[in-house]
Amino acid sequence: MSSASQWKEEKERILALPTEEKRKLYKSGDYITIDKVDPWIFYVQDNQSLQDKKHTVEDLNEFRKIKLNSERNININHKVSIFKGDITKLEVDAIVNAANSRLIAGGGVDGAIHRAAGPMLQAECNTLGGCPTGEARITCGYNLPANYVIHTVGPQNGSAPNLKSCYENCFALVKQYELKTIAFPCISTGIYGFPNRLAAHIALRSARKFLEDNKDVSRVIFCTFMPVDVDIYETLMQMYFPVHEWNYGDDV
Repeated sequence: MSSASQWKEEKERILALPTEEKRKLYKSGDYITIDKVDPWIFYVQDNQSLQDKKHTVEDLNEFRKIKLNSERNININHKVSIFKGDITKLEVDAIVNAANSRLIAGGGVDGAIHRAAGPMLQAECNTLGGCPTGEARITCGYNLPANYVIHTVGPQNGSAPNLKSCYENCFALVKQYELKTIAFPCISTGIYGFPNRLAAHIALRSARKFLEDNKDVSRVIFCTFMPVDVDIYETLMQMYFPVHEWNYGDDV
């Protein structure tokens, strides 16, 4: 059997498995179900010290690029989460891979996803012809708890429009495949050197716009592995997903 027919057959088999059967394939038993990841509104309630994190003038300038529909705040605050940990452990519809343009397993989160998914992930990636910066491709998750992996290639030159395209194209696949839950790493902020804070603004702004327009998605998770990203997301999510009125006022 050729490698091409192998991954196709395995993909069809895995995607058809009931959840309990699929769990036998996971590389690790310490997978995390979606109900174990607190929605943002509960995260805020459990972490009262978050109100001490104040946004800056620069944050406010970025935030002014979006107009929130405040009537959606309560609903959307149940649909976003911060997760401090390993994205490969999450049992969701899709996790996002910060990939390279050749879609060949690399380091960091990319390598971790490929190791957890198994060799069929690379076999499928090899058929896609790569992925240009700012675009996204979708594959099966194979031995991952996630059903799918959405591969996107972040900019190496600090291009904010290209990073925005990464998130928009990932969300377009969410809509196309009718996915309900998705988890993102911090795209381009590692060896690609994109500024962490601006990257978070772009991620949160993109998610907010998508959730206001797409009511069927039940959870968007931001995986913040590094302490610097935890701090940034805890600060900025209070602006884009306000639980209290003062979170996004003009009095910086």
